[in-house]
This record gives sequence, structure tokens and C-alpha cells, in this order.
Amino acid sequence: MSFRVKKLTREEWERTNRMSKSNATTAPINTEFSIKAIIAPLMAVILGMIMVILDSTVINVAVPNLQHYFDASLKTIQWTITGYTLALAAVIPLAGWMTDKFGAKRIFLITITLFTLGSILCSLAQTSEQLIVFRIIQGIGGGMVAPIGMAMVFRLAPPDKRGTVMGMLGIPMLLAPAAGPILSGWLIDIASWHWIFLINVPIGIAAVIVGIKFLPKFESKKVPSLDILGMILAPIAFAMLAYGVNEGAADWTSPSTIRSLIIGGVALILFIIVELRQKEPLLELRVFGSSDFTRGVILSWITQVAMFGAILMIPLYLQNIRGFTPLQSGYTTLAQALASMLFMPIGGKLFDKWGARPLAITGLTLVSTALFLLSQINVDTAMFMIILPLVFMGAGMGLTMMPLNTHILNSAPRRLVNRVTPLTSATQQVVTSFAIAGLSGYLTSQIKHYNPVPGTVQEMLAGSTSAFGDVFFLTACIAVAGLLLSTILRKPRVKPGDELADHEDMPDAKTMISH
Repeated sequence: MSFRVKKLTREEWERTNRMSKSNATTAPINTEFSIKAIIAPLMAVILGMIMVILDSTVINVAVPNLQHYFDASLKTIQWTITGYTLALAAVIPLAGWMTDKFGAKRIFLITITLFTLGSILCSLAQTSEQLIVFRIIQGIGGGMVAPIGMAMVFRLAPPDKRGTVMGMLGIPMLLAPAAGPILSGWLIDIASWHWIFLINVPIGIAAVIVGIKFLPKFESKKVPSLDILGMILAPIAFAMLAYGVNEGAADWTSPSTIRSLIIGGVALILFIIVELRQKEPLLELRVFGSSDFTRGVILSWITQVAMFGAILMIPLYLQNIRGFTPLQSGYTTLAQALASMLFMPIGGKLFDKWGARPLAITGLTLVSTALFLLSQINVDTAMFMIILPLVFMGAGMGLTMMPLNTHILNSAPRRLVNRVTPLTSATQQVVTSFAIAGLSGYLTSQIKHYNPVPGTVQEMLAGSTSAFGDVFFLTACIAVAGLLLSTILRKPRVKPGDELADHEDMPDAKTMISH
């Protein structure tokens, strides 16, 4: 028996050599995956995300101290939160483009560094205006941390272990909002408000060091041209509309209100036109062509407004009316975060069995009840009647948030589903900024309504408490509107041509939870 060896041409030899190298680099290593293998890069991502999520909640407890320190009104100080959330919204849609263009590791480390520098600047602020500007710098850095971090972890874990790894990543996303108010109250009590920002510095430095050493390099990709016009119009539209809502809560006919709303409205219309005409838009607005998706998104916006009705107002009420310390205020609001942590996994499991509608109805019934109970508060309301509504609020949010986000993903046209996460994350931040601006302005106007002239301390406290009650009643009405809307949710229908391509994965609903 004889063998004949075929002589390869130069082209055939080079092609075979290239294929061998390619197979050597892409073939899976036949070793069992363990969490220990990715614990170091996972720690870099977790440190970065904890820092950003903490800064979304620590500020709420500090608002009364910031008002006193800077001798500023609530309408001014609330912009330290509104400016931050608007900055988050502005950069979230850029995360995918930036990572594809420059590499995920590089952009992740740059954003962590920018956020840490913004934190240092915030601690050095001498005026409320400086603090607002520095918070915006923080937001620009922080907006990309969560989406880039989640994308890297998603690529590090094998498909059959992604659920476990993403579950580990979800722990700090749940713990950080709960720990934020307590950490903030403790730092303010033992030191000053400056430390709620300085605490980010060692965490940020640790995240950068661990990231440089352990995060793998991900290849950059060829990217489409950036939607520059959309980048310019979106911040103008959202910032001016938020300012107009803030001013309008006090006086809808004032020149500054009308001017801001007109500029913001025109910019928003132009932004929508530009995005619908772009092949690769900043935000994929075509997804609103699905009525199921639109209902789900509007419902998620309503829950955001209702949630911030309690998250922002309760610390203000406890510190300004009841005389609580920041730490005592943080412990009180912990009830809401713990209830949300407890009921969120329950909501996720029940969604598979029942779908979003019964859970949304149940959750928003709890939220509406909680806000109505809070609207009845007075100067001497028993603490039990404050903590109980907060537990109801947290339970309602836990039952509603994950099922609603999953419903939104399922409702989106499959060919656009990977563009849904940046859209929903960005719009939730915008709605949050509107809620903070509008509710803060409304509270200020109602306090002036009940206290037109200075009176006794007891009269002033009673008037301010009535103003808080009005804010809670307004948010209760908004929650009831969401409850009515939830009754018409239906199981999403997949239209022909909307199926996912074979190589595409459904995004994780956890990535849509707003921080």
C-alpha cells in the first residue's frame, strides 16, 4: 500500500496555516469553568458599579445638610441629583459605540477614573453651583460604568454559566441602594457631607488597579459613524424640559418656565425627527412602533416617578420636620430597600408563571396604597405608619420592576431588541430627573402656599407637613394611573420577520434596572 503526498501551492499552504492559527486561538479549552477563574475581573466591575450606584442614593439623605451648608433652596440643591441623572442619560447610549471603537477595558477604566475625579471635585465644592457642575462630571463618568461592566462580564462567562455570574453581579446592584442612605447618614454624622464623595476615591483607585491588572483586553470593532446631531439635541431637550418642569411646579406662566419648555420641546421634536431618519441612531425610537412595548415603557416611567416620590421626600420630611439625624433617616428608609430585595426574586419567578400583568397590578396597588398612607402624615405621625408604607413601597417595586423590564424586552421587535437596553436605561434616567425636578418644585410651591408669612414654629411645621402630604398624594395619583394602565398589559406578540437572528442573545432584564 502506497501513500502519495500532495504538494501544496503557496496560496494553499498560507490558507491552511492561517486556519490552524485561527483554530488554535478560538478553540475552547477543555477545562471546567469555575467562578474563581473570573473572580478578579468580576471584582473590578463590582467595585466600579458599587461606587456609581451608591452615589445615586447617598445624596438623598444629604440634601438637608447641603441646603444648610450652601444656604441654598431645595429647588437649587435638587439639581445636584437632576444634573447627575441627566448626565447619566446623556452618555448611556454612547457606551456601546465607545467600547466598539476604543475597546471595553480602556473605556471602562477611563470612566471609573473620570467618576473618581468628579467625586474629588464634589468634595471640594465651595458653592452649590460648583457642586452641580461637578456632579454632572460624575454622571458623565458613571453613566457608562454599568452597561460596559455588564457587557464585559457577559463575555467573560460561558453561556451556560451566565445566569450564575450575572446573579453575583446583581447582589451589589441590590445591596448598594440599601446601604447608600445608611452610609451617607453615618458619614455625615461622624464627619461631614464631603465624605459621601471622598469615600469613592479609595474604591475608584482600587477598581482601576484591579482593572488594569486583571481585566482582559477586548478587541475593538468597526463602528458606524456617530450620531453627532442626536448627541447635541438630546441633552438640550432633556435639560431644558427638566428645568421647565422644575420652574413650572411653582409657576407655569413665568417667562423662564415658558421659555425653557419651548426650547426643550423644539429640541425634543428635532431629536425625534433626526433619530427616526438615522440608520444608526443614538436611541432606537422605532421600537415604539410596538404598542405592547410602549405600554410597558410608560408603565416603567410611572413606577420611577412613584418610587422617587418616596426616596427623595422621606429623608427631607424626617430631617426637616421630625428632626431626625441623617443616620436615623437612613435607617428608616432601609425598610424600603430590604423589602425590594426580598420581593424582587419572587417577582422574577412569578413572572414565568403568570406574566407581567398580575404582578404589575399587585405591585402598583401596594405602591398606590403606600403613597396614599404617606399623604396622611402629620407632625406627630407614629413611626410605624411611616415604615409600613415604605415596606409596601419596596414590596410593590420588587414585584413590579423585573417582570416589567422582562415584559419590555419581550415586547420589542426582535430585530431591535439589542437596542432596547440603552433606550430604556437612558429614558428612565431622564424620567427620574423630571420626577426629582417636578416634585421638588411642587414641594417648594406648596410650602409657600401653606406658609405665606412666617408664623410660629408649630404653624410652620404643620404647613410644611401638609406640603409633603400633597406631594405624596400627587405621586399616589400617578401610581393609580399606572395601576389602571397595567390592566391592559397583554402577552407580547412576535410579528413575522421580528425573530432574533441565530447569533443574537436576548439581553438580561437586570441590565435595565435604573441606578
